[in-house]
Amino acid sequence: MVENTVLLIIGPTAVGKSRVAALVAEAVGAEVISADARAVYRGLAIGTDRPPAELLRRIPHHLIGVLDPRESYDAARFRADCERLVEEIHARGRRAIVVGGGTLYVRALTRGLFPGPSADPALRRELSARPTEELYQELMRVDPQAAGRIRPRDRVRIVRALEVYRLTGRPISAHWGREEPFPFPLVKVGFTLDRGELYRRIEARVEDMFRRGLLEEARRLWELGLPPAAPAARTIGYQELFAYFQGKCTLEEAKGRIVANTKAYARRQLAFFRAEEGVHWLDVTARPPEEVAREVQRIWSQKDPTLECR
Repeated sequence: MVENTVLLIIGPTAVGKSRVAALVAEAVGAEVISADARAVYRGLAIGTDRPPAELLRRIPHHLIGVLDPRESYDAARFRADCERLVEEIHARGRRAIVVGGGTLYVRALTRGLFPGPSADPALRRELSARPTEELYQELMRVDPQAAGRIRPRDRVRIVRALEVYRLTGRPISAHWGREEPFPFPLVKVGFTLDRGELYRRIEARVEDMFRRGLLEEARRLWELGLPPAAPAARTIGYQELFAYFQGKCTLEEAKGRIVANTKAYARRQLAFFRAEEGVHWLDVTARPPEEVAREVQRIWSQKDPTLECR
């Protein structure tokens, strides 16, 4: 009998993961751990579509709005935090649900992490000041194997690969195969949605974000004088509005770029998650969240007979 499984819900942005996770959490007495690479920061509530305050009060959520937007946070820290939180949640006699679209965060759980060096802020600043194309050229020189597996525009992974090489003297590809697995069994459920409907949801969500004050939220972050490498400055919804504040585009152009960049991000997420093994994929098109939640709960209970409903 499998015990202490952790439910992992993945899928592209705007597919409805958070709502379903909350419904399942209420049904089984679980707490939710966010695997969103940007929701972890304070001051980004609207732009990251953070769950409403009422929901956060009703259901315990973790790793939401806990870090300063200037602070660095990576998959290794997320993995360590996630292990600690799951242990604490299980010690309380509750279950854990991890939900989000942070691709590298999800991979840190599903495929593990090698015991590499932590992020080096000074080195990150140096690398972040250089163009992505230049960084990729350097990666091809020092680690052609990694360069062959990392997309030329995947700045986050390129920087991490160069950071590992600089700090250890060994290419990151030399560490592959030494990953430490996540210590808790995962029940993986992924959501898909009709592409047209997904795009409509993204467009509607961006409009709703502007109605709720995204422009003002972005301006507050802008006035903090964040460095270009700060997470908020590189987050969809804020980076486009920062360009507007700089006079590089009109507000309507910024809004259009937010929509286009979010759609492109959703496509990348889906392609990334499709490569994950052992995922129970659910098409949630035209299905109410309550119905999807019941099916997710059924899948979880089939994998873990110890799961109890309240």
